[in-house]
Amino acid sequence: MKLRAFFILLCLTLGSIQAEEFRPNLGPDLPSITVTAGKITLLLRRNTQWTPGRIDYDGSAMTTERSAYGTVFSFPDVGFIGTGHLENEPENLQSLAFSLDRKELNTPTAELSGETFRFERKSLIRNIALGNIIEIRNNRLYETAVVSSPYETPLKLVYHFMHAWTPTVSAYLAGIDETSQVMSSALTNDEAVHRQFHIETAVDWVAVYEPVSGQFAVSRLLESPPELKTTSKIWNVIGTYRKYYLQSAHNDTLPAGFHGTWRMVTAFGNARLDEWEREAGKLAIDLLED
Repeated sequence: MKLRAFFILLCLTLGSIQAEEFRPNLGPDLPSITVTAGKITLLLRRNTQWTPGRIDYDGSAMTTERSAYGTVFSFPDVGFIGTGHLENEPENLQSLAFSLDRKELNTPTAELSGETFRFERKSLIRNIALGNIIEIRNNRLYETAVVSSPYETPLKLVYHFMHAWTPTVSAYLAGIDETSQVMSSALTNDEAVHRQFHIETAVDWVAVYEPVSGQFAVSRLLESPPELKTTSKIWNVIGTYRKYYLQSAHNDTLPAGFHGTWRMVTAFGNARLDEWEREAGKLAIDLLED
């Protein structure tokens, strides 16, 4: 185990050195980048250390800018570190890499448009190496988080793939493949459910419906490490968002030499209110192909 931990530490160190050799020229006057690939538009923000800031589909905002996205860690002795949480310790951003239609961008501009997009971000959070990859292709949004640590690390929790769905989202649907169990509920503006969590269990996919645009989104978990418990939840903050979290680590400790990967795909569709659950369920099955 000690030899393995040393090897991972060496790889992380070398990887950081190599990553720092390439930094795209973003310039001090570039506060954000908006990229449209197919029907998906993604905002990336400098002030949250180049993490997502909004997701649109087919010209309609499915999420709000009033939140943080990406991956964040909560440590027992300090609280949250990562993405837009700058109140405790800074996330040490190591490198960024952009490509549009499979061509590397050395000088990204504020507006990008193409058919495919790929963004890779590497950072250090204390002794944890974090890699985030976002890809847009075939009108699907793919997100990957890779976590490595050479040392045993106590954690309160980790949130991956945070999606701050717009507060007009009115319902969710979630499914477990093995048992074919499906759970659903309205997401309302009733004060009794303000700042309440929904789902809070391990599921394979989660869908939400936005009635103004008539659009829905389905997020399917494609991969997660077996060492850590992984659950999905939606936090209902009235007037602000219906925020999705994939929680990994529930007062757990990362073992020395840990290396784990989480992958999720999100796809979208259009349906009437009385049809969206059926259509979302079909799309959730289609996403198994990824």
